[in-house]
Amino acid sequence: MRVGSFVLAAQFPGQGPGEALHRAVRSAEVAEAAGLDTAWLAEHHFVPYGTCPSAVTLAALLLGRTRRLRVGTAVSVLPTTHPVALGEQAALLHLTSGGRFSLGVGRGGPWVDLEVFGPGLGAYEHGFPESLDLLTRWLRDARVSADGERFRFREVPVVPRPSEALTDDPGPEVIVACTSPSSVRMAAARGLPMLLGMHIGDEEKAEMVALWRRSARAAGRAEDEIRSAAHVSAGVCQLADRRTDAVETLTKAMPGWLKQGLDAHVTVDGRQRRMRDPLAYTELLCGLHPVGTPRLAVDRLTATSERTGISRFALLVEGSGDLAATEENVRRLGAEVLPHLS
Repeated sequence: MRVGSFVLAAQFPGQGPGEALHRAVRSAEVAEAAGLDTAWLAEHHFVPYGTCPSAVTLAALLLGRTRRLRVGTAVSVLPTTHPVALGEQAALLHLTSGGRFSLGVGRGGPWVDLEVFGPGLGAYEHGFPESLDLLTRWLRDARVSADGERFRFREVPVVPRPSEALTDDPGPEVIVACTSPSSVRMAAARGLPMLLGMHIGDEEKAEMVALWRRSARAAGRAEDEIRSAAHVSAGVCQLADRRTDAVETLTKAMPGWLKQGLDAHVTVDGRQRRMRDPLAYTELLCGLHPVGTPRLAVDRLTATSERTGISRFALLVEGSGDLAATEENVRRLGAEVLPHLS
């Protein structure tokens, strides 16, 4: 089982973005020392829900500060960036880090980001497959051209080329955030593993994995590729000597962050959004994920892996909003949970 941290750089009430980003960086540094596998970095624009606007930029910093830790984006939002630019950045990080970079991509939401960065609502509603295919071709081929609805350009060489047939280097892994059956089928047809969100439980994740496998077979993907697909399950982890203390830590801190962070999202077309109740959502997350004693965390992660077939985890560890508490949470995860996972 491979357990990593999920880093949002969340800005809690009363904090500034610098404090949130410092906590994010420190949590990743402590994650490496604690023996965690990966630091997964979120990306958001114009909202305190997450203060990192460029997951690949923060990934570059953390790859330079660490020696063993894998660093991944969770996710880089494809509709608001050019896939070739993102592919070049991914290639650079893959090559200079010795293969420690993972590129997670997603569709994002119908936010004002689409207006600010210029692609418009169409890039969100129906442009994601074109962007994803161009990105994966860039990471695989030696020369690439485009003649699609959104991207058109003459053939150009890929420099630096992240994948080389002579060295058996396939380039950085690409993972797709999936939230619907259509996105699951899209990822499966391309043989790309999924990142599944923290808002759903084991049963729904198991159903999505089963749909991915059926869709991959229907698309003609190889059976060994299907069996070895390394999907990632996002969740929340807060450890304490008593479960009630861990739950109390999160229910005191997370609702305030969730309310100000989610309320700050603005849709690009004025559509109405139905917001989650912050306290009810926090309580839901506490019920779904390893929030409690280290023994509970071991049991819950093991159960999720057995029910879903997923063996990689990205766990939000900064739910307390406090730097010292976050560092202690990560250390306990490494010392008291990881040694008991197979």
